Amino acid sequence: MTPGRSKLTLALALMLVPVLVTVTASFACAQTSGTPAAFPVTQGKTYRLEKVAEGVYFATGVPGSNSVVIVNDQDVLLVDDGTSPAAARALLADIKLVTPKPVRQVVNTHFHYDHTAGNQVFGPEVEIIGNQFVRTAIQTFDVMHREPYLTSQGNRVPALIDTLTKQIAAEKDAAKKADLQRQLVSAQAELRALQEIKPVPPNVTYDSKLVLQKGSREIQLLFLGRGHTAGDTFVYLPKEKIVCTGDEDEGARLAYMGDAYFDEWIATLDKLKQLDFNLVLPGHSVAFRDKSQITAFQSYLKDFIAKGTALKKQGVSADDAAKKIDLTSHAKDFPQIKEPGADPRGMRRLYAWLDETGRK
Repeated sequence: MTPGRSKLTLALALMLVPVLVTVTASFACAQTSGTPAAFPVTQGKTYRLEKVAEGVYFATGVPGSNSVVIVNDQDVLLVDDGTSPAAARALLADIKLVTPKPVRQVVNTHFHYDHTAGNQVFGPEVEIIGNQFVRTAIQTFDVMHREPYLTSQGNRVPALIDTLTKQIAAEKDAAKKADLQRQLVSAQAELRALQEIKPVPPNVTYDSKLVLQKGSREIQLLFLGRGHTAGDTFVYLPKEKIVCTGDEDEGARLAYMGDAYFDEWIATLDKLKQLDFNLVLPGHSVAFRDKSQITAFQSYLKDFIAKGTALKKQGVSADDAAKKIDLTSHAKDFPQIKEPGADPRGMRRLYAWLDETGRK
């Protein structure tokens, strides 16, 4: 989840575009060979569906989480279903461009709203599957009144609407005023989409491993240990050698750490690297092939733990530590790092985790 202006309203606006085209584009992923692979792309009204293997599509192009569409012999399985019911409905509409088969299973990789807020659009004929922790979290955590939803959407969008309303009232230039007005309309539409969310937990759960045999395709759901949250699922296609990582690893993008179990996260990623795969479809950012991307994130986590622990020992508050911590040595792997500092939500969680684990 990336703070800042969401593009959800742009995605909703794109739903009005009547023309659907299929094109071939370069797949923007890091590869060991250094040469991008070209995958067929079906461009829907909202989502960009990249065919990364037979019957497997990487759905991107909207804010919030990516999704993965797995077309099986009889039906479709989705990995994550979007930031809002509107986003999920848009995804379902675009899936019809690549298959007429119905969605019968949805996997929630973890409980965060941007991966689960589409759950409510599915009827009782659809199995929503997740680790048992995901069901518990959605049922008990009041997920719409906690992080990451509050910073990413809940508080941000109303504040944006308020700011834009004041700017419009003060603006004298007609062109600038019109642009602000367009931004306001978009923000108001975004707020309406968010207000529709009603958290729905999985109706099918598992503990450590669930194997789905979908005709000729084997789909493994794996809990390899706590990390990004206490109940993340990797979706692994052994025949295709593809793994969907949710937010456990996002390649060249740093994941939200507000629910992290830091040392266990590093160990979980070690287990991930033991799987036989050659393509990673992450919950955010672009797909990648090189396992060194995963190692780079483990290195970042180790540095974050060490430097954050040192700042805590010095008596620096979590919010001040988030401003001071210097992780710029990792900028080569994570271009979003421009200067010292880190997400305060992650630093607050690190301080709490250090207290929980009794680390000094």
